[in-house]
Amino acid sequence: MKNALVIARAIAVGCVLSAVVPIAAHHSLAAEFDVSRMVTVTGTITSMRWTNPHSWLHVDVKNARGQVEKWEIEFSSPNSLYRRGWRRTDLPPKSVVTVVGYPSRDKSAKVLSASDVKLPDGRTLFAGMPAGETP
Repeated sequence: MKNALVIARAIAVGCVLSAVVPIAAHHSLAAEFDVSRMVTVTGTITSMRWTNPHSWLHVDVKNARGQVEKWEIEFSSPNSLYRRGWRRTDLPPKSVVTVVGYPSRDKSAKVLSASDVKLPDGRTLFAGMPAGETP
């Protein structure tokens, strides 16, 4: 009887957790980013976070007035980047990169969803997801 109660509770917890998963499901690119236009930024890498579900590049970019703006650039997952030829050594801090991507719909945010990145060694690698795709 005690085992049946434990099993019933486990099933109930499993049902609740499976109901929560769709809430945390992945968003489409167009939900957060303006896929109708592209922005190009060139700046100095401050850090790169190889995390799931998205990796994040942090870059200091000088604006037209010479002021430094801190940009956050969203990439695909580390596994996707690796399959496209990326390596963790490709983005060392203090290196200069040029990133082309979709800007945030929140015009006040300095956030891009990366498409292409020109690396310090001159290579250009694909970093994101085409506008029409979702994972």
